Amino acid sequence: MKIVYFAWVRESIGISSEEIDLPKDVKTIESLLELLSQKNSKYTNAFHKKNLLRFSINLEFADINQAIKNTDEVAIFPPVTGG
Repeated sequence: MKIVYFAWVRESIGISSEEIDLPKDVKTIESLLELLSQKNSKYTNAFHKKNLLRFSINLEFADINQAIKNTDEVAIFPPVTGG
């Protein structure tokens, strides 16, 4: 699975993207965040307010409870504002 990070999420973690082999028990974006949060404190801090984050799966907006699979690209980003 490819995971892409944007804005302050990217800055907090220190990388813009990474590829992982998704464990069989990780089936939603929320469980992915839990898995990644176990890596180190940078991930834990970036994801501790997951209700503020937005997600996409294969370039389509997604809910935190949406199912994921190993062939997906998941993007994680803060809310987008514009003017």
